Amino acid sequence: MRRRFKALQSFLMIEPMPLSAKERLRSGVGAFIGIALVSAISVYFLSDSGLPLVIASIGATTVLVFAAPHSPLAQPWPVLAGNIISGLVGVTCAKLVDDPTLAAALAVSLAIVAMLLTHSLHPPGGSLALIPVLGGESIRSLGYHVVLLPFALNLLVLFLSAVIFNNILPGRRYPVRMHRERDELHKHNDPLATQRIGISQDDLHQALKNFDTYIDVSEADLDEIYKLAGMRAYQRKLGEILCADIMSRDLVTAEFGTELEEAWAQLRYHKIKAIPVVDRARRVIGIITLIDFLKRADLKTHATFQEKLLKFIRRTSGMSSDKPEVVGQIMATPVYTVREDAHIVELVPLLSEKGLHHIPVVNAENRLVGMVTQSDLIGALYAGSAKS
Repeated sequence: MRRRFKALQSFLMIEPMPLSAKERLRSGVGAFIGIALVSAISVYFLSDSGLPLVIASIGATTVLVFAAPHSPLAQPWPVLAGNIISGLVGVTCAKLVDDPTLAAALAVSLAIVAMLLTHSLHPPGGSLALIPVLGGESIRSLGYHVVLLPFALNLLVLFLSAVIFNNILPGRRYPVRMHRERDELHKHNDPLATQRIGISQDDLHQALKNFDTYIDVSEADLDEIYKLAGMRAYQRKLGEILCADIMSRDLVTAEFGTELEEAWAQLRYHKIKAIPVVDRARRVIGIITLIDFLKRADLKTHATFQEKLLKFIRRTSGMSSDKPEVVGQIMATPVYTVREDAHIVELVPLLSEKGLHHIPVVNAENRLVGMVTQSDLIGALYAGSAKS
């Protein structure tokens, strides 16, 4: 009996999404805001008879843009174009076909075809296509104007509220950028270092094409899921190697008021390329590298490179200066940091995709405890692979 119940359960349900309670609450709060705005607009433009249908159809779109903002079905083109196209199809069917049953069937089927042809498939569009057919005289009397007011206005307000709400929350982004076409850091079109071996974006595109059915996930999200799964598998293979295990602990640091000449001397003496800048509580407030010195020296003058660099580094005599004098004036900020209890696989995207070479390591109180470099990570990955 238990086996039959599990078989029925697997037939009726898919595995639930592993969402946190906080994420579920965010979706509910966003939907509350969106529907409140849409309801206020709809009440202003429609009578009571057509109001429930309009708000119900927008409610379906609300679920997508607030509970599944990364879904291809929830992106701006499907949300706006899919709904408006479906609304136009519905009004046309209501005008040309007297039989409401036939008109309803035509409205939904033609709306689906139109959305697929325009790459704007949006499930709530099916319900929006039905509203002009079944919405009663108050809606039919508006004709095509109902698509503009309140349909299009409702959608625009809902879309803008979703953009604002989803982008002020950490971990969410809306709209989703579907394809990474260019490495903006290095200004070239090569794939990122982590994408050059293994499944490529072209592989994912061809696999989806061969599957030949609509899947409610973007290629970009599939690529991200694959990368996260790969990192999890590599973590399992390497074991628990933490940033604290590979970081340098005997650190050279600077403070905001450290003079440039002193910081430059430390870089030269210790033969390092970066120094973390900390406050009195050893919390990281910036980082200074050789590049920070070189890019701020006045290289446009006719003096030699050495003369220009020395002039920039040395302290200006007197009470005032028109050039930076201390580390805090040229340091890079904000700074990417990692926790000492983070697994070393978390360093891979930072060092390979963010263009970083040195990452400060902090403890639970965000105080500096170490530094990891690309060389540290390479050595750790080699040692981990050699043991396995």
